Amino acid sequence: MENNDLLPLEVLCTHYNVEVSFMTSLGEYGLIEVITVNEIRYLNKEQITDLEKLIRLHYELEINMEGIDAISHLLKRVNNLQNELNSLKNRLKLYE
Repeated sequence: MENNDLLPLEVLCTHYNVEVSFMTSLGEYGLIEVITVNEIRYLNKEQITDLEKLIRLHYELEINMEGIDAISHLLKRVNNLQNELNSLKNRLKLYE
């Protein structure tokens, strides 16, 4: 991973108008991966879409961190089940 792919956490907090403690909590819950280089915290550009979803859940829908964690876990499970269903449908088509 190159440094070009990393965005400083403080800059993101300013851009999205969120507290640094919110970002830290997301990292502690494992919802985002905070990378520390030379005592500066960064976020990978690939996580921006997920971060925006988490920000909307918390600030617009007023869902607490535990709720966001539960929702995120359930959405991942639904996505895995959909992938499994598609895989099984494809295997079934081979036998038709």
